[in-house]
Amino acid sequence: MAYATDFAAPKASGFFARFTAKLADLIESIALSGSRAQLIEELNNLTDAELAAKGLRRDDIVRYVFADKMYI
Repeated sequence: MAYATDFAAPKASGFFARFTAKLADLIESIALSGSRAQLIEELNNLTDAELAAKGLRRDDIVRYVFADKMYI
């Protein structure tokens, strides 16, 4: 028999904790921006017919790629 627990360590609330959290967010956004830019370039290289087969229009590419970050 296996047991599982759902324990999260308490979050620190000091300046250093907030600073490191913001730094981690910045590093993550930099890392993801390269892959997003690559995806935009790949989608831009598709023909309109290929985009339509994916359910996209050329005007929707950026909105599609950044859908989880932007609420447009």
